[in-house]
Amino acid sequence: MRTGRPRTPIGTHGAINTRRASGRVVAEARVRDLDGRLRQVRASGPTAAAARTRLLERIRERPSLPSAGVLRPTSSFADLADLWLADLELRDLAGNTKENYRTCLRLHVRPAFEHYTLAEVTTGRVEWFLAKQAKVSPSQAKQTRTMLNILFGYALRHDAIARNPVEGTSQLRRAKTTPQALTLEQIAAIREAAAKWRSEPGLPGPKPDGQVRDIIEVLLGTAMRPGEVLALRPCDMEDLPTGMIASVNGTVVQRKGSGAERQSRPKTDASIRRIPVPEFAADVLRRRIRDMPRDARTRTRTIFASRSGTPLSPYNIRRTFREFLLLADLGGSGISLRWYRRTGATVIARGIGTDAAATFLGHTSTVITEGHYIEPDPALDRTPAVHLERTLRPAAPDGSLLANRPADREAELLDAVDRESDDDAVA
Repeated sequence: MRTGRPRTPIGTHGAINTRRASGRVVAEARVRDLDGRLRQVRASGPTAAAARTRLLERIRERPSLPSAGVLRPTSSFADLADLWLADLELRDLAGNTKENYRTCLRLHVRPAFEHYTLAEVTTGRVEWFLAKQAKVSPSQAKQTRTMLNILFGYALRHDAIARNPVEGTSQLRRAKTTPQALTLEQIAAIREAAAKWRSEPGLPGPKPDGQVRDIIEVLLGTAMRPGEVLALRPCDMEDLPTGMIASVNGTVVQRKGSGAERQSRPKTDASIRRIPVPEFAADVLRRRIRDMPRDARTRTRTIFASRSGTPLSPYNIRRTFREFLLLADLGGSGISLRWYRRTGATVIARGIGTDAAATFLGHTSTVITEGHYIEPDPALDRTPAVHLERTLRPAAPDGSLLANRPADREAELLDAVDRESDDDAVA
């Protein structure tokens, strides 16, 4: 077992010694550099104090750890947040993603930890904070945990901490929700309400242009996200003899201070896709493209746009849709525009399969599609019950099983299996 003096930490120095030489005072100390080696550093001055001061200046001027002067264990959490926000601006992330990070940091994370140093933010403190957040909202707790994990991962990469305190916290449990799709009756009621909305004579203001009514038809026929439908342009549509094909390559986001903008990338890379459009939705898109102004911008302007040609605001679309729901007596149903995406996923999964639904929706895995978009099928498969009936039905009124007669039972089981195989082959 190794004994002796503890090893000098990297970037620090040992004891400073002074001695006289040629009428001056020499101060010296051993410094452990970034390569792990100890080196002697000297400085001289007219007095011992001056020599020590000069030596410390030389030590500070030596190459140091990347975090020196930027982030250290003694740095405040507020310093970490500021540096990470500056780094965030350089990241190739969607504008909405950046804005969500800033909001979560400003409202929830920073107020809870800004008075701590990085070394003081322990796993226990993070655990307590997340438990408190989970009582308010499981979704909010999940977002704040992600935010903290990103921040301390950044500090870890800059050698400011030895370990990420978020990694040891308990997994957050989220109440499992069952995906719900629209029924045919609900679809019909919303369609009727959309057609009637603000159609009464004598109403003040401009007449509805029918854009929100058409948007929900395209949502129903494509299972796109609302922002993806709002971002569709004429140049994204291929109207072939075999039918229309839509290229999903962007989304509309609401920028703080600048309004709705078309972002030239959808939510994920897997969301970039080409999908066939059913005729009822294709007819809506053809009509909208046909009615667009014929100018040089027509091919790049969004199909659904404001009177000035800018993309429609997702907030305004949702507000109008809520009015449709009130008119259809569905105001308290919890239905939102996202239900159209679930409806498309459910119809495709039940008719073709989960894999087809995941591909159509732009998911990398069927796990996401099954867990969040496909409504469980209430229909029961009667095949297991039929098989149990054939196999285990009592042979006598007293309830005794066929297994009481092993030899006969084996023969009957084989006959049953043969008959079932023959039935399947005929079917």
